[in-house]
Formats: sequence, C-alpha cells, structure tokens
Amino acid sequence: MEATGTDEVEKIKSKFMSAWHNMKYSWVLKTKTYFSRNSPVFLLGKCYHFKTEGEYRALHSFQSSSAGALGRYGSNFDKINTEISGNVEEFRKDFISRIWLTYREEFPQIKGSALTTDCGWGCTLRTGQMLLAQGLMLHFLGRAWVWPDALDMDSSDSESWTSNTVRKLTASFEASLTAERDPRILPRPQHGPARRSWDVTEMRNEVYHRKIISWFGDSPLAAFGLHQLIEYGKKSGKIAGDWYGPAVVAHILRKAVEEARDPELQGVTVYVAQDCTVYSSDVIDRQCSFMDSGKAGTKAVIILVPVRLGGERTNTDYLEFVKGILSLEYCVGIIGGKPKQSYYFAGFQDDSLIYMDPHYCQSFVDVSIKDFPLESFHCPSPKKMSFKKMDPSCTIGFYCRTVQDFEKASEEITKV
Repeated sequence: MEATGTDEVEKIKSKFMSAWHNMKYSWVLKTKTYFSRNSPVFLLGKCYHFKTEGEYRALHSFQSSSAGALGRYGSNFDKINTEISGNVEEFRKDFISRIWLTYREEFPQIKGSALTTDCGWGCTLRTGQMLLAQGLMLHFLGRAWVWPDALDMDSSDSESWTSNTVRKLTASFEASLTAERDPRILPRPQHGPARRSWDVTEMRNEVYHRKIISWFGDSPLAAFGLHQLIEYGKKSGKIAGDWYGPAVVAHILRKAVEEARDPELQGVTVYVAQDCTVYSSDVIDRQCSFMDSGKAGTKAVIILVPVRLGGERTNTDYLEFVKGILSLEYCVGIIGGKPKQSYYFAGFQDDSLIYMDPHYCQSFVDVSIKDFPLESFHCPSPKKMSFKKMDPSCTIGFYCRTVQDFEKASEEITKV
C-alpha cells in the first residue's frame, strides 16, 4: 500500500514538473501565429504564396492578417534561384517535415553531472542540432522530400507529448492569414484510416528519416545527441548546464561530424568559417579529402559561418542580407534567437523571421527501439518574430553536395 502511494506521489510530481517546465520553457501561452496572404513566405530556399482564393481556401483553419505587397521583393530576390511552391497546404507540409529538436527530460544522466534534462540551458545546442539535421536531410533525402504523415500531426498519439494539456496546443496551426474581411474557410479533407502502401522510394526515404532523427537521440551513443555534443564542448571550456553561444556550437557540430563513425556519415564534412571569412581552398580541400576507407571521393560540406550582425542590438541594415540568405536553396537555416533564447530561423515573411522554438520540454524518446514515435520530432506550428528582436550573434549554415555546388553557392551569396 505504501509503495502504491509512493508511485502516485511520483506520478503527480512528474506531471507537475512537466507542467512547470512547459510554462517556464515554452511558448504555450502564445499559440497563434499570423501570416499575411498578400506577401510571399520563404522557407529554406522555397517561396510560397497564399494569395489566390483557391490556395487560401486550402488552408486548414488559418485566419488572416493584413499586409505588404508581393511586389516589394521583386528587386531584392529576382536573381535568387528560388523555387515557387504555391499554396498553404504545401507550406504546412514542408514546415512540419523539418526536424524539430527541443528540451527533453528524463533522459539518461549526462556524464559528469546529475542532469537528466536540458531544460533552461540547452536551447542553443538544440537549435544547432536542428540546423545540422536540415543539412543531413538535404544530403540523404533532398529538398523536395516531405514527411507523408506531416498533415496528420493534429491526430497524433498524445502519448508522444509531455502532457495531454499541451497536446491541445498542436492546433496552433489554426492561426494565420487575416484579410480585410474574414473569408469562409473550408475544412481540410479528413484522411482515411489507412494511407496507400508506400513504394520502394518512400520506404527508403522513411528509413533515412528515422535514421537521421536517431542520430540526434538523447542517449550517450547517439552521434549528434546532447550527450556527445556536451563531451565535445568540454574542449571549449563548456560543461552541461552552461550557456552555449552560436559560435561555440558551430565548432561542436564540426567536431561531432568529424568523430561520427557511422559509414553513412563518411560522405559529409563540416567547415567553420574563421573571422566571418570562408576560404574557398580550405572548403574544397575538405570536400576532396579521403574517406576513412582510404578511398578518394568528393564529400558534401556543411558550411557554418558565425557572424555578429551589429553591436548590442542587431543592425536593421542587415535585414535584407538575412532575407537573401534564407531565400537561397543552399541555406540550411540560422542558429540565432533573441537575447538568452536561441531559435532556429528557417524563413521569413515581410520583416518577420519564421522559426522553430526549442523551449518546449518533452519526455525522453528511446530512438533505439523499432518504430519509435516520430510526432514529437516535428513541429506542428511555425512561429514568427520581428527581425528587430533578433540577437546580433548567430551562425548561418549552408549545404553544398559537390564542389560545383559550393562554387555556385559562393556566387549566389556574393549577390546577396
């Protein structure tokens, strides 16, 4: 009887701590994000337009908001090789397909500490993981890939979330697009109980989808998991519980990729710019370096550029530069945020940045088990933040599969 009582106390305590963490470390009180239907939305090199009636009505429960003219971007981005991708439903599917990595609790204890959670201190490591994950998704899946189950997120199993109350917030995609008048919104078609059978390509893609997520699992053996990143951070004088800046995280990611032993990762390398300068010869040398097997071969490269966009505050003169970067097909996002809060910036609309927020405490997921739940690794709702609030310290990421891609990316970045 006493043991049962103790178990109940522990359950109540666990629920209380989950609720507390989600109040303290998340965006649960700010559930709606508003998008204009009159301005383009850029997401990691793709451009979406919500302007036409047909595209607008395809949106699941979006509302609407005022705003700027589409033509204002013509002069800035007409030379950028950006794919025009169309409607709101496609944007939702694309955004949700990105890998979302957040605070976790109850994971295996971090070596050298008593910590079993990164709530309150691990946000920059998490945004660094998201940027690296996007690079690996481009490498193994390509930019056109989307998660087939992305639009089923609102009907996902609540057990994959930290608490049932927060589960309700996954409907925050119900937010957006206001116009002069509220148009009639058509309900999104319901999916049947079973999707069609996957073909060989889809099966292959799902294997890599799961494999990439597993590399970021919260266990000591995961190549890019929190435990390993903290070990590499010790050489920079950082320990678990410390604040990690975007530049430090860039070097930690480089080391993690260098030390990764999975054969699948031997074809990827990371280059970190020195003093905001990318030396072409050094990048090409990395791409043409030998594999561990001793065989020569061109490696894909993820280029990380730590920069500071101003002094105490971000200089608004850099706004167009940041927009240009996020419009490039080679961009894998920005490790940034606002002071003391790191976000993963993946796009923009008008003068607001679109981001994924790691400040959401979720329960540990054992990614070593077969068919582990995927829902908590995909963000159901984009968030927006005014560029003016951006912290000046950030790290910009690019992915280039070949030397030719790097040379082309260099040309595009020079235009920006």
